[in-house]
Amino acid sequence: MFEVYVHVPFCLRRCGYCDFNTYTARDLGNGASREGYAHQAIQEMRLVRQWQLDHGLDEGPVSTVFLGGGTPTILTPSNLAAMVQAIDGIWGIEAGAEITTEANPDTVDADYIQALADAGFTRISFGMQSAVPHVLHTLDRTHTPANVEAGINAANRAGLRSSVDLIYGTPGESLDDWRTSVKTAIALGVNHISAYALTVEPTTTMGRRIAAGVLPKPDDDDEAAKYDIADTLLTQAGFDWYEVSNWAKPGYESRHNLGYWRNVDWAGIGPGAHSHYGDVQGSAVRAWDITHPKVWAQAINEGRVPFAGSETISATEQAEEQLMLGLRIREGLDIAQADARIPQAAWRQFADEGLLDPRALNEGRAVPTRRGRLLNDAMIMQLMEYIS
Repeated sequence: MFEVYVHVPFCLRRCGYCDFNTYTARDLGNGASREGYAHQAIQEMRLVRQWQLDHGLDEGPVSTVFLGGGTPTILTPSNLAAMVQAIDGIWGIEAGAEITTEANPDTVDADYIQALADAGFTRISFGMQSAVPHVLHTLDRTHTPANVEAGINAANRAGLRSSVDLIYGTPGESLDDWRTSVKTAIALGVNHISAYALTVEPTTTMGRRIAAGVLPKPDDDDEAAKYDIADTLLTQAGFDWYEVSNWAKPGYESRHNLGYWRNVDWAGIGPGAHSHYGDVQGSAVRAWDITHPKVWAQAINEGRVPFAGSETISATEQAEEQLMLGLRIREGLDIAQADARIPQAAWRQFADEGLLDPRALNEGRAVPTRRGRLLNDAMIMQLMEYIS
């Protein structure tokens, strides 16, 4: 299985909580502009394909494509279509492949969404974040709930699957605010909903405001209560959790997301994008692109794969990744394939503490309960002590 992720690093404006690798300038030099971005990304695809072949990797065809950012839909539909067409020409795209783009509701209309469907996209993920105006204001989001609904209705007419992303734990967001957001998302009729706890980075505008005492710091207990609310409401509405932060109606899981959690091979295209290969001449390898678009584009213009660095993943690191990934998904971790240094008593202890499903454990799989999802990081850290 092989996936392609394309990072589009441009945004209309930078949200106060965001520390992603994004830029608001139209042109950053060396061809790193909104207008020329698709061309540069396609050039990188060709360079990466040759790098793969040089290292004994005949990857493809592609099972999923995901355009993220930033705001991919800040580019024209023809730009997004050109990148998908290039992926098909370079690696091939499987019949029935999942092809997704993220979208800011402010940047798309019905004609844009229809153009995506015509270009072969199958799925669109809207950055909804909240349905409550004051929460959106605190997050520096300019869209309205009505924009989200209009986008989803247009996607339905075009035959695209829709997903929405939510954020919980925003300063000033009450439990009732969060219930409103989850219920509104469910009422939109989408079949996939992601809900992420707000992460505050000190270098962001929000981080500085919290440090200055202008905004309250997110509270762990509050975020845990909101996770419980989301899981309860989504379960009642027929959604199943399939990864700690993702819920879907049966059959509507994001195949691209699951690929990451299953540790498949993927190529990351674009400034700051990461790639992963399970067998490069006998070793697992991860690599990452140059972060700044101007320097990234310069490397491409010189005919170089724009890697900022790469590393071989050691056996211990692979065992740690297996834990981190397997314990985040509903299918769980096959204990027989886990590191043998982890004693059976450790798994049983977590089940006794209500962190792992005892029935799944009896069948040889470690599957977190809702409490186990809330305490996922702590459980993983304890297990890592056996293998690190």
